[in-house]
Amino acid sequence: MAHSPTPLTPRTPPTDQLHRLDLGYFVRPAAEAGEPQPRVEAVLGYVLRRDGRTVLFDTGIGEADPETEAHYRPRRHPLRGALAAVGLGLDDVDLVVNCHLHFDHCGGNPLLPGTPILVQRAELAAARGGGHTVDALVDFTGAAYRELDGEAEILPGVWIIPTPGHTDGHQSLVVRRSDGSIVLAGQAHDFASQFAADVLARQAASDGAEPPLPDYRPWLDRLAEFDPRRVLFAHDNSAWEPASLEVPSAGW
Repeated sequence: MAHSPTPLTPRTPPTDQLHRLDLGYFVRPAAEAGEPQPRVEAVLGYVLRRDGRTVLFDTGIGEADPETEAHYRPRRHPLRGALAAVGLGLDDVDLVVNCHLHFDHCGGNPLLPGTPILVQRAELAAARGGGHTVDALVDFTGAAYRELDGEAEILPGVWIIPTPGHTDGHQSLVVRRSDGSIVLAGQAHDFASQFAADVLARQAASDGAEPPLPDYRPWLDRLAEFDPRRVLFAHDNSAWEPASLEVPSAGW
């Protein structure tokens, strides 16, 4: 049954740390990238420590069939080592959130049997329907899904927000902090520049600029309510920040 998970009760004094994990890369063919040459894309995960709990957002590139391996030529950086680099182990992970269930985002899930995996119901249904991902990465022994239908606050100030587009069940994670919210956008946009373009399109529409104007993802209205100070992505090391931003002057 779909439900919104009850926020976990802190078991140690409050902490708040966010680390980006380098989980490898793959090569997107030129025809698929819509460019003259192939494009190498990073695969990034994130690990949040808040109030003594650890949330892992995306788990890396899984093993695929020979055709998919040849198509994308992935280079994997194992999840275990990426976590160890920030002082954590697989046993420290309390919750997994996948932005979606393509094989380059859920590849490490089978290493975490019994750990709750929070996923939109529509995404899990698509993954189980065939042709969406690698089946063995979805229904592995010990898979412990918690299906969601929409938003959920999974820890105090930590929200899952549906951001459909790349897949119907895509979701992002919003982390409220004292210095402004951080959004882990996954593949809601491939690149920070695409997100920036959508933000400007929304601003132009809000300002009443004369049409025609580009469309933008409607869930940007919801993300804007969190007043994000930084947006991070699954395939882009660059980050989006608002145009009005206080930049430290040290070193200038």
